[in-house]
Amino acid sequence: MSDRDNEPGGIVVVGLGRFGGHLAGALIRLDHEVLAIDRNADLVQRWSDQLDRVAQADATDEDTLRQLGVAEFRRAVVAIGASVEASVLTVLALVELGVPQVWARATSAKHAKILASVGAHHVIFPEAETGEHVAHLIVTRMLDFIEFGDDFALAKVRVPRALVGKPLAQVRPVDRYGVRVLGAKLPGEPFEYASDTTVLSPDSILVVEGSLEQVQRFAALT
Repeated sequence: MSDRDNEPGGIVVVGLGRFGGHLAGALIRLDHEVLAIDRNADLVQRWSDQLDRVAQADATDEDTLRQLGVAEFRRAVVAIGASVEASVLTVLALVELGVPQVWARATSAKHAKILASVGAHHVIFPEAETGEHVAHLIVTRMLDFIEFGDDFALAKVRVPRALVGKPLAQVRPVDRYGVRVLGAKLPGEPFEYASDTTVLSPDSILVVEGSLEQVQRFAALT
């Protein structure tokens, strides 16, 4: 194992299915060292040219993980989705090794409860989260959004017709619609933060903040 593999940025990813493989690739692009583990020889072969280190091994076995040096890593992600048993046993093995942060993919609420009970520090539902995000984009006029809890979201929307050509001080969207316009971007132009004197053109893309319901209603005006 190289010295860089033991640095704080090193991350273990167990399971190289669609989610795990793409997660490992994204971590590489973010300049993190990745040790990827899967028991499936075909998946190991498929990802071996794209990832730093790929090992074909049974991650449910604590001794195997120790031999791979997993105990030296501070973060691990269990991306196994096909087998609940393998997912749970892998989390348990990582916890027993003392890995400080264990993230685990859950495929159901029951699966999530079991993962938490055996020591997973973070449980994620990638399919559900992605599906909900896409569903919002399909049924609303938002171009994109990020939700930070139940009462706050940032959204990218087109300019409502009623706001075109008027300064923000005049239309006061925060009073009328419950949202605040943070900035605007014209095609080919850099993003500019909004002020009371900002006049919105019909081709502008706005970044607004408010509750998810408020930004959805605001986007519906376009």
